[in-house]
Amino acid sequence: MNDSLWFIFINASLINNFVLAYFLGICPFLGVSGKLETASRMGGAVTFVMIIASMSAYGIHALLITINAPFLQLISYIVVIASTVQLVEMFIKKISPGLFRALGIFLPLITTNCAILGLALFQTNKGYGFLESFVYALGAGAGFTLALILMAGLREQLDLADIPNVAKGTALTLLIAGILSLSFMGFAGLGG
Repeated sequence: MNDSLWFIFINASLINNFVLAYFLGICPFLGVSGKLETASRMGGAVTFVMIIASMSAYGIHALLITINAPFLQLISYIVVIASTVQLVEMFIKKISPGLFRALGIFLPLITTNCAILGLALFQTNKGYGFLESFVYALGAGAGFTLALILMAGLREQLDLADIPNVAKGTALTLLIAGILSLSFMGFAGLGG
């Protein structure tokens, strides 16, 4: 691959942010971004799952190409992602029951988070090697966490503001998400 590791990281985290450019992973983005603490921890959990899924996808892809069974790629990725999320869920439940309750339904929804499956498919299509896949997953996780934290910070600040009733709730959240998405479009010039 010709891309430097730094460019792969910046590309995944800012230029082609999974949430704000590709609109993948919107469910936890909108659902868990009410508080900074919860958003940052959810970002950490998603980043961990992305890294494990990316490393597994690299190995699975190599194995499936070797045995001439690339048609099993998608289902294999889904099994690995679901298994990893179950491990993360059990770990969080054991270590921090409060966080487990705070994340609620959004923790098991990481399994169906299209950003994680998209990561595995994108890296395979781009032909990334092991190290490049790791950096891509790290960048995608950092970008996902950044989007969650930005949204949570803005939503916490807006809780203190006097907002007309017509704009409160979901309408304001979607408006903020759109403005964040537009602001991340400014990073598109970094791609060359």
